[in-house]
Amino acid sequence: MTTAWLPPAEYIATIARATSYACLYFTDSTGRPVQLRSTYARSESWQWPGGNMDPGETPWQCAVRECLEETGMAFGGGPKLLGTHFIGHQGDAWPSNHIGFVFDGGVLTDEQIVAFVLDPVEHTEVGVHTVAEWEAIMTPGNFARLAVIDAARRAGTVAYLETP
Repeated sequence: MTTAWLPPAEYIATIARATSYACLYFTDSTGRPVQLRSTYARSESWQWPGGNMDPGETPWQCAVRECLEETGMAFGGGPKLLGTHFIGHQGDAWPSNHIGFVFDGGVLTDEQIVAFVLDPVEHTEVGVHTVAEWEAIMTPGNFARLAVIDAARRAGTVAYLETP
């Protein structure tokens, strides 16, 4: 039996599709995670500098671009993956799978954090807290992502997360 090959457009219509995001995970000099308070997030107001990938953009390019747009800081480090996050199809709320790439942004000085320039349309403040303090502030699902990524960074490993 011979399998007929489909033209790429027809084949792509038969497989799962996904949107994607990329971000940078930073801590301060004492190891406390740094996050931005979003003005538009529906379920979680705290997030890392990052966002959805543009067409033709790699995850790393997206993370660096979004960091510059959201903090005013031109990130000069190289790509070090901390984790990949798969979010399953959310029905009408998000009718596609969503895949995230979390890169290690390293340690920021207090001066670098204070120098962030936030776009008030997107973010209202910078938060720097211990992991335990973030647990009391964040939604459980997004805190779980933070805890897993923070643990991966401390262990020097890469995390894989799934959110149904």
